[in-house]
Amino acid sequence: QVQLVESGGGLVQPGGSLGVSCAASGRSLSGYAVAWFRQAPGKDREFVAALSRSGGFTYYKDSVKGRFTISNDNGKKTVYLQMNSLNPEDPAVYHCEAGRSVIKASLRNPGAYDWWGQGTQVTVSS
Repeated sequence: QVQLVESGGGLVQPGGSLGVSCAASGRSLSGYAVAWFRQAPGKDREFVAALSRSGGFTYYKDSVKGRFTISNDNGKKTVYLQMNSLNPEDPAVYHCEAGRSVIKASLRNPGAYDWWGQGTQVTVSS
């Protein structure tokens, strides 16, 4: 059982920056693929960014490339998503998900992961 807890969401102005974190309860996520997904009201959950099981590769939704960065701390107990140049398309509840058997072809599929957190709200408004 892996418990994931997201934090760091909040309100930011358009063009601003915000970082969100995903902490695994008392364990390392080494060997797990970890991804961020987001879900806006009335919309499906969509892929945002992922970190491969090895931690050596990152993947991004096209619209966030160059603006968002996924990373992890030493030991991979916490995975971060740094979001810059936030725009009106970005507000949503951001969830992190983790899985031990997620292959590259499935990284963008929210159903491919075994555990997920409750999410943290990101609001972009002036």
